[in-house]
Amino acid sequence: MWGRAEADRRRIGVWEFELRGDELADIRRSGRRVLRSIRAVVRDRDWNTADLVVDRVTATETSLMLHVRTADERMPLSGVVRAEVRGESLRVLCDLEAASPLETNRTGLVALIPPGAAGAGLSVAHSTGRVSDTALPVAISPHQPVFDIAGLRWRDDGVEIGLAFDGDVFEMEDQRNWTDASFKVYSRPLALPFPYEVGAGERVRQAITVTADLMANTAVVATSDAALMADAAAGGHGTEDALIELRRAGAFPEIGLSASTAPDPAPAPAHVGRGDAASTLVELDLAWPGWPAALERAASEGPPLDVRLVLPAEAGVSDDADAAIAASLSDAVTALARHRVARVAAFQPSGPARHISDEATVALLRGALDQSGLAVPIVGGARSHFTEFNREHHRLPRHLAGLTFSVTPLFHSRDTEQLVESLAMQRLVATQAVEIGGGVPVHVGPVSLRPHFNDVATTAPPRPAASDLSAGYGTHLTDADDPRQRSPELAAWTIASAAALAVRGVASLTFFESWGPRGILEIGRAHV
Repeated sequence: MWGRAEADRRRIGVWEFELRGDELADIRRSGRRVLRSIRAVVRDRDWNTADLVVDRVTATETSLMLHVRTADERMPLSGVVRAEVRGESLRVLCDLEAASPLETNRTGLVALIPPGAAGAGLSVAHSTGRVSDTALPVAISPHQPVFDIAGLRWRDDGVEIGLAFDGDVFEMEDQRNWTDASFKVYSRPLALPFPYEVGAGERVRQAITVTADLMANTAVVATSDAALMADAAAGGHGTEDALIELRRAGAFPEIGLSASTAPDPAPAPAHVGRGDAASTLVELDLAWPGWPAALERAASEGPPLDVRLVLPAEAGVSDDADAAIAASLSDAVTALARHRVARVAAFQPSGPARHISDEATVALLRGALDQSGLAVPIVGGARSHFTEFNREHHRLPRHLAGLTFSVTPLFHSRDTEQLVESLAMQRLVATQAVEIGGGVPVHVGPVSLRPHFNDVATTAPPRPAASDLSAGYGTHLTDADDPRQRSPELAAWTIASAAALAVRGVASLTFFESWGPRGILEIGRAHV
Protein backbone atom coordinates (compact mmCIF):
# COMPACT_ATOMS: atom_id res chain seq x y z
CA MET A 1 0.00 0.00 0.00
CA TRP A 2 2.89 2.37 0.76
CA GLY A 3 5.10 1.54 -2.20
CA ARG A 4 5.09 0.70 -5.88
CA ALA A 5 6.02 -2.72 -7.14
CA GLU A 6 8.45 -1.17 -9.59
CA ALA A 7 9.36 2.44 -10.33
CA ASP A 8 8.29 3.57 -13.81
CA ARG A 9 11.62 5.06 -14.92
CA ARG A 10 11.57 6.83 -18.28
CA ARG A 11 14.44 8.12 -20.41
CA ILE A 12 14.29 10.63 -23.26
CA GLY A 13 17.69 11.54 -24.62
CA VAL A 14 20.10 12.18 -21.72
CA TRP A 15 17.19 12.97 -19.38
CA GLU A 16 15.68 10.45 -16.99
CA PHE A 17 12.76 10.69 -14.58
CA GLU A 18 10.24 8.56 -12.73
CA LEU A 19 6.67 8.76 -13.99
CA ARG A 20 4.32 8.91 -11.00
CA GLY A 21 0.88 9.35 -12.49
CA ASP A 22 0.98 12.83 -14.03
CA GLU A 23 4.22 13.79 -12.24
CA LEU A 24 7.73 13.75 -13.70
CA ALA A 25 9.67 13.01 -10.51
CA ASP A 26 13.35 12.70 -9.59
CA ILE A 27 14.50 14.40 -12.81
CA ARG A 28 18.12 13.57 -13.68
CA ARG A 29 20.56 14.30 -16.46
CA SER A 30 23.23 11.67 -17.12
CA GLY A 31 22.44 10.17 -13.72
CA ARG A 32 22.83 13.45 -11.79
CA ARG A 33 19.74 14.68 -9.96
CA VAL A 34 18.47 18.07 -11.13
CA LEU A 35 14.92 18.56 -9.82
CA ARG A 36 12.56 16.93 -7.36
CA SER A 37 9.76 17.10 -9.95
CA ILE A 38 7.65 18.96 -12.48
CA ARG A 39 3.91 18.45 -12.69
CA ALA A 40 0.69 20.19 -13.68
CA VAL A 41 -1.63 21.09 -10.81
CA VAL A 42 -5.27 22.16 -10.65
CA ARG A 43 -6.58 23.77 -7.41
CA ASP A 44 -10.20 24.72 -6.77
CA ARG A 45 -11.37 27.86 -4.95
CA ASP A 46 -10.58 26.27 -1.56
CA TRP A 47 -7.11 25.09 -2.70
CA ASN A 48 -8.25 21.49 -2.90
CA THR A 49 -6.40 19.52 -5.58
CA ALA A 50 -8.34 18.17 -8.56
CA ASP A 51 -6.41 15.03 -9.48
CA LEU A 52 -5.31 14.59 -13.08
CA VAL A 53 -6.12 11.21 -14.59
CA VAL A 54 -3.66 9.95 -17.21
CA ASP A 55 -5.72 8.27 -19.94
CA ARG A 56 -2.77 7.22 -22.09
CA VAL A 57 0.95 7.79 -22.57
CA THR A 58 2.64 8.29 -25.94
CA ALA A 59 6.43 7.87 -25.92
CA THR A 60 9.28 8.26 -28.42
CA GLU A 61 13.06 8.38 -27.94
CA THR A 62 12.92 12.16 -27.47
CA SER A 63 9.46 12.86 -26.06
CA LEU A 64 6.76 11.67 -23.70
CA MET A 65 3.15 12.84 -23.91
CA LEU A 66 0.56 12.36 -21.17
CA HIS A 67 -3.08 12.70 -22.19
CA VAL A 68 -4.78 13.94 -19.04
CA ARG A 69 -8.12 15.07 -17.66
CA THR A 70 -9.40 16.07 -14.23
CA ALA A 71 -11.44 13.61 -12.20
CA ASP A 72 -13.55 16.42 -10.68
CA GLU A 73 -16.62 17.47 -12.68
CA ARG A 74 -16.47 20.90 -11.01
CA MET A 75 -13.07 21.47 -12.63
CA PRO A 76 -13.56 20.12 -16.19
CA LEU A 77 -10.10 20.39 -17.76
CA SER A 78 -8.41 18.09 -20.24
CA GLY A 79 -5.36 18.18 -22.48
CA VAL A 80 -1.74 17.11 -22.49
CA VAL A 81 1.46 17.30 -20.47
CA ARG A 82 4.45 16.80 -22.75
CA ALA A 83 8.15 16.35 -22.00
CA GLU A 84 10.57 16.67 -24.91
CA VAL A 85 14.27 17.01 -25.51
CA ARG A 86 15.33 20.19 -27.30
CA GLY A 87 19.06 20.11 -27.93
CA GLU A 88 20.62 19.70 -24.48
CA SER A 89 17.54 20.90 -22.58
CA LEU A 90 14.36 19.27 -21.30
CA ARG A 91 11.14 21.16 -22.04
CA VAL A 92 7.93 20.32 -20.18
CA LEU A 93 4.70 21.81 -21.52
CA CYS A 94 1.09 21.69 -20.38
CA ASP A 95 -1.92 22.56 -22.50
CA LEU A 96 -5.23 22.21 -20.66
CA GLU A 97 -8.64 23.30 -21.97
CA ALA A 98 -11.75 24.01 -19.89
CA ALA A 99 -14.95 22.30 -21.08
CA SER A 100 -17.09 24.78 -19.13
CA PRO A 101 -16.41 27.82 -16.92
CA LEU A 102 -14.63 27.06 -13.67
CA GLU A 103 -13.10 28.87 -10.71
CA THR A 104 -9.55 28.05 -9.71
CA ASN A 105 -6.88 29.39 -7.38
CA ARG A 106 -4.07 27.85 -9.44
CA THR A 107 -3.87 25.88 -12.66
CA GLY A 108 -0.55 25.22 -14.39
CA LEU A 109 2.93 23.81 -13.99
CA VAL A 110 5.00 23.73 -10.80
CA ALA A 111 8.67 22.82 -10.39
CA LEU A 112 10.10 21.47 -7.14
CA ILE A 113 13.74 22.17 -6.21
CA PRO A 114 15.28 19.67 -3.75
CA PRO A 115 15.95 20.95 -0.20
CA GLY A 116 19.62 20.01 -0.45
CA ALA A 117 20.07 23.13 -2.59
CA ALA A 118 19.42 25.31 0.48
CA GLY A 119 22.12 27.96 0.76
CA ALA A 120 23.04 27.84 -2.93
CA GLY A 121 23.48 31.14 -4.73
CA LEU A 122 20.53 31.91 -6.99
CA SER A 123 20.39 34.10 -10.09
CA VAL A 124 16.87 35.30 -10.90
CA ALA A 125 15.72 36.62 -14.27
CA HIS A 126 12.59 38.72 -13.84
CA SER A 127 9.71 39.40 -16.23
CA THR A 128 11.12 42.92 -16.84
CA GLY A 129 14.43 41.52 -18.05
CA ARG A 130 16.24 42.58 -14.87
CA VAL A 131 18.51 39.99 -13.20
CA SER A 132 19.03 39.84 -9.44
CA ASP A 133 21.14 37.63 -7.17
CA THR A 134 20.02 35.98 -3.94
CA ALA A 135 20.31 32.54 -2.30
CA LEU A 136 17.97 29.70 -1.53
CA PRO A 137 17.21 30.05 2.20
CA VAL A 138 18.80 27.75 4.76
CA ALA A 139 16.36 28.53 7.58
CA ILE A 140 12.77 27.88 6.53
CA SER A 141 11.57 31.11 4.96
CA PRO A 142 8.22 32.29 6.34
CA HIS A 143 7.33 34.11 3.14
CA GLN A 144 8.10 33.69 -0.55
CA PRO A 145 11.87 34.00 -0.96
CA VAL A 146 11.65 34.99 -4.65
CA PHE A 147 9.02 36.88 -6.67
CA ASP A 148 8.52 37.73 -10.36
CA ILE A 149 10.41 34.80 -11.87
CA ALA A 150 11.03 34.31 -15.57
CA GLY A 151 14.17 32.22 -15.05
CA LEU A 152 16.42 30.75 -12.33
CA ARG A 153 20.02 29.52 -12.20
CA TRP A 154 21.86 27.84 -9.32
CA ARG A 155 24.52 25.22 -8.64
CA ASP A 156 23.87 22.00 -6.77
CA ASP A 157 26.38 19.18 -6.28
CA GLY A 158 28.55 20.17 -9.21
CA VAL A 159 25.64 20.80 -11.58
CA GLU A 160 24.67 24.23 -12.88
CA ILE A 161 20.90 24.14 -13.23
CA GLY A 162 18.68 26.54 -15.14
CA LEU A 163 14.92 26.91 -15.37
CA ALA A 164 13.08 29.13 -17.84
CA PHE A 165 9.32 29.74 -17.51
CA ASP A 166 6.75 30.62 -20.17
CA GLY A 167 3.02 31.28 -20.03
CA ASP A 168 2.80 33.24 -16.76
CA VAL A 169 4.82 35.02 -14.08
CA PHE A 170 6.13 32.57 -11.48
CA GLU A 171 7.26 32.91 -7.86
CA MET A 172 8.71 30.63 -5.17
CA GLU A 173 7.62 29.42 -1.75
CA ASP A 174 9.55 27.38 0.80
CA GLN A 175 7.48 24.21 1.07
CA ARG A 176 9.51 22.98 4.02
CA ASN A 177 6.99 25.08 6.00
CA TRP A 178 4.48 22.27 5.33
CA THR A 179 7.15 19.55 5.80
CA ASP A 180 7.41 19.11 2.01
CA ALA A 181 10.94 18.35 0.87
CA SER A 182 11.19 21.13 -1.71
CA PHE A 183 11.22 24.75 -2.77
CA LYS A 184 8.21 25.17 -5.09
CA VAL A 185 8.20 27.45 -8.13
CA TYR A 186 4.62 28.08 -9.21
CA SER A 187 2.42 30.51 -11.09
CA ARG A 188 -0.02 32.78 -10.68
CA PRO A 189 1.39 35.24 -8.14
CA LEU A 190 -0.51 35.09 -4.86
CA ALA A 191 -0.74 38.90 -4.80
CA LEU A 192 -3.30 38.63 -7.62
CA PRO A 193 -6.96 38.01 -6.74
CA PHE A 194 -8.18 34.44 -6.36
CA PRO A 195 -10.20 32.48 -7.20
CA TYR A 196 -10.15 33.52 -10.85
CA GLU A 197 -12.26 32.22 -13.72
CA VAL A 198 -11.17 30.09 -16.65
CA GLY A 199 -13.82 30.37 -19.34
CA ALA A 200 -15.31 27.60 -21.44
CA GLY A 201 -12.87 26.76 -24.24
CA GLU A 202 -10.07 28.76 -22.60
CA ARG A 203 -6.68 27.05 -22.59
CA VAL A 204 -3.94 27.16 -19.97
CA ARG A 205 -0.59 26.87 -21.73
CA GLN A 206 2.69 26.92 -19.84
CA ALA A 207 6.20 25.57 -20.30
CA ILE A 208 9.29 25.02 -18.18
CA THR A 209 12.68 24.51 -19.86
CA VAL A 210 15.35 22.75 -17.80
CA THR A 211 19.09 22.90 -18.47
CA ALA A 212 21.82 21.16 -16.50
CA ASP A 213 25.52 21.66 -17.14
CA LEU A 214 27.76 19.09 -15.45
CA MET A 215 30.81 21.01 -14.29
CA ALA A 216 33.97 18.95 -14.24
CA ASN A 217 36.42 19.64 -11.41
CA THR A 218 33.92 21.92 -9.65
CA ALA A 219 33.60 21.72 -5.90
CA VAL A 220 30.21 20.91 -4.43
CA VAL A 221 28.38 24.01 -3.21
CA ALA A 222 28.54 24.14 0.57
CA THR A 223 25.21 23.77 2.32
CA SER A 224 24.15 23.55 5.92
CA ASP A 225 24.13 20.21 7.79
CA ALA A 226 20.36 20.54 8.06
CA ALA A 227 20.01 20.97 4.31
CA LEU A 228 22.24 17.98 3.58
CA MET A 229 20.32 15.82 6.04
CA ALA A 230 17.06 16.95 4.50
CA ASP A 231 18.10 16.11 0.97
CA ALA A 232 19.54 12.75 1.99
CA ALA A 233 16.28 11.74 3.64
CA ALA A 234 14.40 12.97 0.58
CA GLY A 235 16.40 10.68 -1.69
CA GLY A 236 18.95 13.26 -2.75
CA HIS A 237 22.52 12.94 -3.87
CA GLY A 238 25.22 11.20 -1.90
CA THR A 239 23.27 8.39 -0.26
CA GLU A 240 21.18 5.38 -1.17
CA ASP A 241 19.70 4.79 2.29
CA ALA A 242 18.38 7.34 4.77
CA LEU A 243 18.74 6.37 8.43
CA ILE A 244 17.39 7.80 11.66
CA GLU A 245 19.74 7.18 14.55
CA LEU A 246 18.09 6.68 17.93
CA ARG A 247 20.20 7.54 20.96
CA ARG A 248 19.82 8.94 24.46
CA ALA A 249 19.28 12.70 24.36
CA GLY A 250 17.27 13.67 27.42
CA ALA A 251 13.59 13.22 28.17
CA PHE A 252 11.38 12.16 25.26
CA PRO A 253 8.31 14.33 24.66
CA GLU A 254 5.01 13.20 26.14
CA ILE A 255 2.79 11.40 23.64
CA GLY A 256 -0.89 12.28 23.34
CA LEU A 257 -3.77 11.41 21.02
CA SER A 258 -6.50 13.57 19.53
CA ALA A 259 -10.08 12.82 20.51
CA SER A 260 -12.04 11.01 17.83
CA THR A 261 -14.29 13.17 15.67
CA ALA A 262 -16.09 10.14 14.20
CA PRO A 263 -19.84 9.66 14.66
CA ASP A 264 -21.36 8.00 17.69
CA PRO A 265 -21.62 5.38 19.00
CA ALA A 266 -18.24 5.63 20.64
CA PRO A 267 -16.59 2.48 21.99
CA ALA A 268 -16.65 1.95 25.73
CA PRO A 269 -13.68 3.69 27.41
CA ALA A 270 -12.22 0.30 28.32
CA HIS A 271 -12.01 -0.58 24.61
CA VAL A 272 -10.40 2.62 23.39
CA GLY A 273 -6.94 1.32 24.23
CA ARG A 274 -5.36 4.62 25.24
CA GLY A 275 -2.48 2.92 27.05
CA ASP A 276 -0.20 5.53 28.62
CA ALA A 277 -1.26 8.50 26.48
CA ALA A 278 -0.38 11.68 28.34
CA SER A 279 -3.30 13.76 27.07
CA THR A 280 -6.36 13.90 24.82
CA LEU A 281 -6.37 16.84 22.40
CA VAL A 282 -9.87 18.09 21.66
CA GLU A 283 -10.70 20.99 19.36
CA LEU A 284 -13.95 22.80 20.16
CA ASP A 285 -15.58 25.10 17.61
CA LEU A 286 -17.52 27.50 19.83
CA ALA A 287 -19.66 28.58 16.86
CA TRP A 288 -21.21 25.07 16.83
CA PRO A 289 -23.78 24.44 19.59
CA GLY A 290 -22.69 20.80 19.86
CA TRP A 291 -19.25 21.52 21.28
CA PRO A 292 -20.25 20.43 24.84
CA ALA A 293 -21.00 16.92 23.55
CA ALA A 294 -17.57 16.77 21.90
CA LEU A 295 -15.95 17.87 25.15
CA GLU A 296 -17.75 15.28 27.26
CA ARG A 297 -16.91 12.44 24.89
CA ALA A 298 -13.24 13.46 24.76
CA ALA A 299 -13.10 13.62 28.57
CA SER A 300 -14.54 10.11 28.80
CA GLU A 301 -11.40 8.75 27.12
CA GLY A 302 -9.50 9.24 30.38
CA PRO A 303 -6.30 11.30 30.06
CA PRO A 304 -6.14 15.02 30.89
CA LEU A 305 -7.45 17.29 28.15
CA ASP A 306 -5.40 19.44 25.79
CA VAL A 307 -8.17 21.86 24.78
CA ARG A 308 -8.07 23.98 21.61
CA LEU A 309 -10.91 26.53 21.42
CA VAL A 310 -11.90 28.15 18.12
CA LEU A 311 -13.60 31.49 18.80
CA PRO A 312 -17.15 31.94 17.47
CA ALA A 313 -16.18 35.21 15.75
CA GLU A 314 -13.15 37.40 15.11
CA ALA A 315 -11.88 39.06 18.28
CA GLY A 316 -10.82 42.69 18.55
CA VAL A 317 -13.31 43.99 15.97
CA SER A 318 -15.70 45.75 18.36
CA ASP A 319 -16.59 45.87 22.05
CA ASP A 320 -19.95 44.19 21.40
CA ALA A 321 -18.32 41.36 19.46
CA ASP A 322 -15.72 40.84 22.19
CA ALA A 323 -18.47 40.76 24.81
CA ALA A 324 -20.23 37.98 22.91
CA ILE A 325 -16.97 36.07 22.53
CA ALA A 326 -16.23 36.50 26.24
CA ALA A 327 -19.65 34.99 27.06
CA SER A 328 -18.88 31.96 24.88
CA LEU A 329 -15.47 31.55 26.49
CA SER A 330 -17.05 31.82 29.94
CA ASP A 331 -19.40 28.95 29.06
CA ALA A 332 -16.48 26.88 27.77
CA VAL A 333 -14.34 27.52 30.84
CA THR A 334 -17.25 26.60 33.12
CA ALA A 335 -17.54 23.30 31.26
CA LEU A 336 -13.77 22.71 31.49
CA ALA A 337 -13.87 23.12 35.26
CA ARG A 338 -15.54 19.70 35.54
CA HIS A 339 -12.57 17.93 33.95
CA ARG A 340 -8.83 17.48 34.25
CA VAL A 341 -7.23 19.95 31.82
CA ALA A 342 -3.52 19.88 30.98
CA ARG A 343 -3.52 23.06 28.89
CA VAL A 344 -5.82 25.28 26.87
CA ALA A 345 -5.41 27.43 23.76
CA ALA A 346 -7.72 29.63 21.70
CA PHE A 347 -7.54 30.66 18.04
CA GLN A 348 -9.05 33.32 15.82
CA PRO A 349 -11.47 31.91 13.21
CA SER A 350 -10.98 34.68 10.63
CA GLY A 351 -9.35 38.04 9.94
CA PRO A 352 -5.66 38.96 9.68
CA ALA A 353 -4.77 36.62 12.56
CA ARG A 354 -6.84 33.71 11.26
CA HIS A 355 -5.99 30.44 13.06
CA ILE A 356 -3.55 32.26 15.39
CA SER A 357 -3.60 32.86 19.16
CA ASP A 358 -3.06 36.60 18.94
CA GLU A 359 -3.04 39.16 21.75
CA ALA A 360 -6.80 39.81 21.61
CA THR A 361 -7.66 36.10 21.66
CA VAL A 362 -5.39 35.23 24.56
CA ALA A 363 -6.56 38.25 26.55
CA LEU A 364 -10.18 37.12 26.25
CA LEU A 365 -9.27 33.55 27.21
CA ARG A 366 -7.19 34.73 30.17
CA GLY A 367 -10.06 36.93 31.32
CA ALA A 368 -12.50 34.00 31.25
CA LEU A 369 -10.10 31.80 33.22
CA ASP A 370 -9.42 34.52 35.80
CA GLN A 371 -13.12 35.21 36.25
CA SER A 372 -13.84 31.53 36.89
CA GLY A 373 -10.82 31.02 39.13
CA LEU A 374 -9.66 28.11 36.97
CA ALA A 375 -5.86 27.81 36.91
CA VAL A 376 -4.93 26.15 33.62
CA PRO A 377 -1.75 26.78 31.59
CA ILE A 378 -2.49 28.87 28.47
CA VAL A 379 -0.63 27.85 25.33
CA GLY A 380 -0.91 29.35 21.87
CA GLY A 381 0.43 29.41 18.37
CA ALA A 382 -1.05 28.22 15.09
CA ARG A 383 -4.07 25.97 14.81
CA SER A 384 -2.70 24.99 11.40
CA HIS A 385 0.76 24.24 10.05
CA PHE A 386 4.23 25.40 11.02
CA THR A 387 3.77 27.76 8.05
CA GLU A 388 1.43 30.06 9.97
CA PHE A 389 3.49 29.72 13.16
CA ASN A 390 6.59 30.74 11.21
CA ARG A 391 4.84 33.71 9.57
CA GLU A 392 2.71 34.98 12.44
CA HIS A 393 4.57 34.25 15.67
CA HIS A 394 5.05 38.00 16.12
CA ARG A 395 1.33 38.16 16.92
CA LEU A 396 1.67 35.82 19.90
CA PRO A 397 1.59 37.48 23.33
CA ARG A 398 4.41 37.02 25.79
CA HIS A 399 4.16 34.76 28.82
CA LEU A 400 2.46 31.83 27.11
CA ALA A 401 3.05 28.50 28.87
CA GLY A 402 3.67 26.75 25.56
CA LEU A 403 3.63 27.06 21.78
CA THR A 404 1.67 24.93 19.33
CA PHE A 405 1.38 24.03 15.64
CA SER A 406 0.22 21.04 13.60
CA VAL A 407 2.03 18.72 11.19
CA THR A 408 0.27 17.47 8.06
CA PRO A 409 2.53 15.85 5.43
CA LEU A 410 -0.22 15.29 2.83
CA PHE A 411 -1.21 18.91 2.32
CA HIS A 412 0.15 19.58 -1.17
CA SER A 413 0.37 16.02 -2.43
CA ARG A 414 -1.01 12.65 -1.36
CA ASP A 415 1.84 10.55 -2.74
CA THR A 416 3.49 8.06 -0.40
CA GLU A 417 6.85 9.60 -1.33
CA GLN A 418 5.59 12.80 0.23
CA LEU A 419 5.02 11.01 3.54
CA VAL A 420 8.51 9.53 3.57
CA GLU A 421 10.25 12.74 2.48
CA SER A 422 8.45 14.77 5.14
CA LEU A 423 10.30 13.06 8.00
CA ALA A 424 13.54 15.02 7.67
CA MET A 425 11.51 18.20 7.21
CA GLN A 426 9.73 17.48 10.48
CA ARG A 427 13.09 17.64 12.23
CA LEU A 428 13.72 21.02 10.59
CA VAL A 429 10.37 22.54 11.61
CA ALA A 430 10.66 21.24 15.18
CA THR A 431 14.17 22.67 15.51
CA GLN A 432 13.15 26.04 14.10
CA ALA A 433 10.01 26.20 16.30
CA VAL A 434 12.12 25.63 19.40
CA GLU A 435 14.48 28.40 18.28
CA ILE A 436 11.54 30.77 17.74
CA GLY A 437 10.15 29.85 21.17
CA GLY A 438 13.34 30.86 22.92
CA GLY A 439 12.89 28.42 25.80
CA VAL A 440 9.08 28.19 25.83
CA PRO A 441 7.98 24.52 25.58
CA VAL A 442 6.65 23.46 22.17
CA HIS A 443 3.64 21.18 21.79
CA VAL A 444 3.45 19.65 18.29
CA GLY A 445 0.07 18.39 17.22
CA PRO A 446 -2.14 17.15 16.02
CA VAL A 447 0.14 15.18 13.70
CA SER A 448 -2.11 13.68 11.03
CA LEU A 449 -1.65 12.33 7.52
CA ARG A 450 -4.11 14.76 5.97
CA PRO A 451 -5.13 18.18 7.34
CA HIS A 452 -7.49 18.10 10.31
CA PHE A 453 -9.21 21.15 8.79
CA ASN A 454 -8.86 23.27 5.65
CA ASP A 455 -6.99 26.33 6.82
CA VAL A 456 -6.96 27.96 3.37
CA ALA A 457 -10.64 27.50 2.49
CA THR A 458 -12.46 30.55 1.16
CA THR A 459 -15.83 29.08 2.19
CA ALA A 460 -17.28 28.49 5.67
CA PRO A 461 -16.14 25.34 7.53
CA PRO A 462 -18.57 22.39 7.55
CA ARG A 463 -20.55 21.98 10.77
CA PRO A 464 -23.08 19.31 11.78
CA ALA A 465 -26.74 20.21 11.41
CA ALA A 466 -27.46 18.71 14.83
CA SER A 467 -25.95 19.41 18.25
CA ASP A 468 -25.09 15.77 18.93
CA LEU A 469 -22.33 13.53 17.60
CA SER A 470 -24.51 11.28 15.43
CA ALA A 471 -22.88 12.68 12.25
CA GLY A 472 -19.45 13.29 13.74
CA TYR A 473 -17.94 16.76 13.77
CA GLY A 474 -14.85 18.77 12.87
CA THR A 475 -12.29 16.70 11.00
CA HIS A 476 -14.81 13.98 10.21
CA LEU A 477 -16.67 16.40 7.95
CA THR A 478 -13.59 17.13 5.82
CA ASP A 479 -11.62 15.10 3.29
CA ALA A 480 -9.24 13.77 5.92
CA ASP A 481 -9.47 9.97 5.65
CA ASP A 482 -6.51 8.12 4.16
CA PRO A 483 -6.21 4.37 3.46
CA ARG A 484 -2.62 4.35 4.76
CA GLN A 485 -4.04 5.02 8.25
CA ARG A 486 -5.01 1.33 8.32
CA SER A 487 -1.73 -0.08 6.98
CA PRO A 488 1.00 -1.78 9.05
CA GLU A 489 3.61 0.61 7.61
CA LEU A 490 1.98 3.44 9.56
CA ALA A 491 3.58 2.14 12.77
CA ALA A 492 7.08 2.52 11.31
CA TRP A 493 6.24 5.98 9.96
CA THR A 494 4.89 7.08 13.35
CA ILE A 495 8.05 5.97 15.13
CA ALA A 496 10.17 7.83 12.57
CA SER A 497 7.97 10.95 12.88
CA ALA A 498 8.23 10.93 16.67
CA ALA A 499 12.01 10.53 16.44
CA ALA A 500 12.24 13.41 13.96
CA LEU A 501 10.10 15.76 16.08
CA ALA A 502 11.70 14.85 19.42
CA VAL A 503 14.22 17.67 19.61
CA ARG A 504 15.15 19.23 22.93
CA GLY A 505 12.50 21.81 23.77
CA VAL A 506 9.54 19.87 22.35
CA ALA A 507 7.39 18.98 25.35
CA SER A 508 4.64 16.88 23.72
CA LEU A 509 3.61 15.21 20.48
CA THR A 510 -0.03 14.44 19.65
CA PHE A 511 -0.77 11.90 16.91
CA PHE A 512 -3.88 11.04 14.92
CA GLU A 513 -7.21 10.35 16.69
CA SER A 514 -7.94 7.76 19.35
CA TRP A 515 -10.40 5.64 17.30
CA GLY A 516 -12.30 5.70 14.03
CA PRO A 517 -11.13 6.12 10.43
CA ARG A 518 -8.38 8.57 11.42
CA GLY A 519 -7.58 6.81 14.68
CA ILE A 520 -4.91 4.52 16.01
CA LEU A 521 -7.57 1.82 16.02
CA GLU A 522 -10.91 0.86 14.68
CA ILE A 523 -13.05 -0.82 17.31
CA GLY A 524 -11.27 -4.09 18.01
CA ARG A 525 -8.38 -3.58 15.53
CA ALA A 526 -5.23 -1.56 16.01
CA HIS A 527 -3.88 0.72 13.25
CA VAL A 528 -0.61 1.70 14.88
